[in-house]
Amino acid sequence: MGTSVFSLRIDKELLDRLRCHAAKRGMSVQDYVVRTLIRDDFDQRFSAAVEETERFYGDQVKVT
Repeated sequence: MGTSVFSLRIDKELLDRLRCHAAKRGMSVQDYVVRTLIRDDFDQRFSAAVEETERFYGDQVKVT
């Protein structure tokens, strides 16, 4: 997998909050943002897979 550059302009207050969140986890701001995006992408794909499974099986699937 290759890499690309993604430039983002954000205000100082948001950057300061991101720095604090990243520091709590011992990460750089870049790593923190990338991991957050990856996690969000996984959550969306997981939700879509659950919805597709529910559509496929209908009422047969009961989560307990």
